[in-house]
Amino acid sequence: MTEKRDGNERTVDPKLLELLACPLTKGPLTWDAERGELVSRVARLAYPVRDGIPIMLPSEARSLAAGEEG
Repeated sequence: MTEKRDGNERTVDPKLLELLACPLTKGPLTWDAERGELVSRVARLAYPVRDGIPIMLPSEARSLAAGEEG
């Protein structure tokens, strides 16, 4: 995964983001630059990215709180 740091803001290569999918729902993911997570809105999970590597394990994902869009 390409994770770039522009000052404090982190970005992900959009082409790579198109290829990644939630392992549970097989649906799309969105990038939350503030938290450095890949978010599955359907599964209501946020997958961490550590050292530029997405951790796509449901057991490592954070559940989204009510009203949290990610």
